[in-house]
Amino acid sequence: METNIGLFNESFPPIMDGVAICVENYAKWMQKMAGGVSVITPSASGADYSQYDFEVLDYFSVPVPFRKPYVAGIGEVDPTFLAKIVKRPFKIVHAHSPFIAGRIASHVASLRNIPLVATFHSKYREDFSRVIPSDLLVNQAIKLVVEFYERADEVWVPQESVIDVLREYGYKGPVEVVMNGSDLVADYPDAYFADARNKLGIAPDEFALLFVGQHIWEKNVRMIIDALEQLKDIRFRMFFVGTGYAASEMKKLVSEKGLDDRVTFAGVIKDREQLKQYYAAADLFLFPSLYDTDGIVVKEAAALHTPSVMLETATAASILQNDENGFVVPDSLEAFTERVRTLAGDPERVRRVGLQASRTLVRSWEDVVGEVLDRYNHIIGRKFLIPIKKPQK
Repeated sequence: METNIGLFNESFPPIMDGVAICVENYAKWMQKMAGGVSVITPSASGADYSQYDFEVLDYFSVPVPFRKPYVAGIGEVDPTFLAKIVKRPFKIVHAHSPFIAGRIASHVASLRNIPLVATFHSKYREDFSRVIPSDLLVNQAIKLVVEFYERADEVWVPQESVIDVLREYGYKGPVEVVMNGSDLVADYPDAYFADARNKLGIAPDEFALLFVGQHIWEKNVRMIIDALEQLKDIRFRMFFVGTGYAASEMKKLVSEKGLDDRVTFAGVIKDREQLKQYYAAADLFLFPSLYDTDGIVVKEAAALHTPSVMLETATAASILQNDENGFVVPDSLEAFTERVRTLAGDPERVRRVGLQASRTLVRSWEDVVGEVLDRYNHIIGRKFLIPIKKPQK
């Protein structure tokens, strides 16, 4: 089949994060709607790409120190990969990262004279600041990121508030908002939620709390654990799903605070049906992260009628209307803790807001990708190239 679309990113399952999930769903639905999709990503340990009906082109990589399971790709030293990538007759390439994968996309776009779309997904300054001790070097790294986006034909962000982050970095060009979706969209009967709680061993009078995401301090997970310590007087169960460099320190902190009997670290859950059970069983999704630009996990929780508690200064919190489809609190441990305490005593309020979250925050990946393909064809048309054809229904 003709190769139409190249999707480039530094992570892809089995490495699980929000951007990897986005790229996976782009590829899945684009392959169904138009075909000819290739995902280009660094090779990852344990990867099985045979499960996909689209092509995955991986290239040589090395582990990222202190960030297991992340890898750093080095496509320039992988001659087999380079021979494959230059032969692909792409009509458009889409970079979901400004780093090696994105620069390969930029090179392919330049070589073939085709459009380059680049989505700005993350607050890269925070990532740089954690590992680079010099503000001067961090600023230089941010400058290189901005220069990458300046080379794109279109720059996309997942929600309006993320534009402010790009502007803060120094990018002055046009930006398009193209939201992310969810693969958990469905109508779930009441029995589904009760069954999920039973399977996780949650008692009827226990208030179930959930966090899903990377276990890294940038996600503000310490605030969650500190809040739990102050909530010992109420009956709750807390589930952390995911992994990251801070996982062992988080477990140690939980033990030091005497919370081992209340807190469960479930690890990485790759099975989406199993992950749905955690979302369905939870009463509240705790997401005090200031790091994220768009919390896909917040929308996944909403799909299962679970509202989120977020901080009002968070970029990702702009999708919430307080007390309507989520809960937004001042950026302090006291405010965060007291809101959780109040909501634990008001289950009807939590239920009402959770239902509204499912109605207002969730859009299927199928719907999102249909819009994306239309946008691709518009961009391709500006270069007077042949558009991507969708099969007739």
